[in-house]
Amino acid sequence: MTLDATDKKLLILLQTDSKKTTKELSLKLNLSVTAVYERIKKLEREGIIKNYVALVDKTKIDKGFVVFCHLKLIQHTKEFLTKFESEVIKLNEVLECHHVSGDYDYILKVLVKDMEAYREFLVTKLTSLQHIGSTQSMFMISEVKNSTVIF
Repeated sequence: MTLDATDKKLLILLQTDSKKTTKELSLKLNLSVTAVYERIKKLEREGIIKNYVALVDKTKIDKGFVVFCHLKLIQHTKEFLTKFESEVIKLNEVLECHHVSGDYDYILKVLVKDMEAYREFLVTKLTSLQHIGSTQSMFMISEVKNSTVIF
């Protein structure tokens, strides 16, 4: 599906505040409420809009300690990759897991309360996963940019 300028503007508005009503969106886009509704439904049907979520302030729920953990597996067989990925998906502390190129195989974004909680996570959960060869952790000092808006 090719997106026109209006679709892109609509997506930016929805990504900025998905609670806006179709009437509010129609005023910003200079379209009828029905036209906005139909565009949103089309974007949902096409899978361009995958989901609607609430973004939570991690510091207000005691999850303000952010760690980027680089992981190396002991081997790169399909079996090892599949097993690791199926296990890491189950870890609630892991917000993101990316299979990457370079010196490490995966980068995890981990959210916990503090250093002590990270140590507990690392020792009891992460390093208990099979096929991990090594890890390297980097701790976030400050968040310069964190956007969920594409376009």
